[in-house]
Amino acid sequence: MRALRIILIIVVVLGGLFVIADRVAVHLAQNEAADRIKTNEHLTETPSVSIDGFPFLTQVAGGELDEIHVGIKDYEVDTGTAGGNGADTIRIDDLEADMHGVDFSGDYSSATARTATGTATISYAELLKAAKSEPTEVVPGVTAKVLGLSDGGNGKIKVKVRLEGSVLGQKIAQTTSLLSSVTVEGDTVKVHADSLPKTGVDLAEQKIRSITDFQQVIDKLPGGIRIDKVEAAEEGVHITAKGTDVNVTG
Repeated sequence: MRALRIILIIVVVLGGLFVIADRVAVHLAQNEAADRIKTNEHLTETPSVSIDGFPFLTQVAGGELDEIHVGIKDYEVDTGTAGGNGADTIRIDDLEADMHGVDFSGDYSSATARTATGTATISYAELLKAAKSEPTEVVPGVTAKVLGLSDGGNGKIKVKVRLEGSVLGQKIAQTTSLLSSVTVEGDTVKVHADSLPKTGVDLAEQKIRSITDFQQVIDKLPGGIRIDKVEAAEEGVHITAKGTDVNVTG
């Protein structure tokens, strides 16, 4: 019995040491991955990285990690749309990505996930960058400008538009709010007014929509994940994204 107790004690001690070694190893790996993502994605702050699954060391021995969770508070996207539709850069808030089935190289310099899903938010202030910032003439003597965006409820965006000018001596000075739908087509987030402002004059729909409707390209999310769905919410436009063969470390 004494020998059995000694064996049990040794097993417990070794098991405890293995758990400690496993947790130390996963902590070091998480820090290394976070530093690589920060460097490769040119982030100002270190992201959070969590490697799930236990034990970690047996996953390493098998050459594949079950799941890695990455959190980036602020992610600045270079949209590559200078001179075109949308802002040159746009900030995405609270990007959370879950990477599944992560294979890594022998020297741990790279890691690729078979699949990935993610969520993030574009604030209304950021999305407003895609709208025309200066008053634009919609008919001779009348200009329009988008003043702001906010939650319109029921998955709609409220777009505040200012119309100013005069037509045939009739002065126009009107601020109105429109409900707009937000959709995604490929890598482009589009905002489209459900109806146009009533001004009392016959304004060409195409001219008005050149102000009320706008779009923003977002095609450079971390690891190559792509936008799948968008939905207007209280704090901004909520994004869901997904991808395959995603580069975890940038």
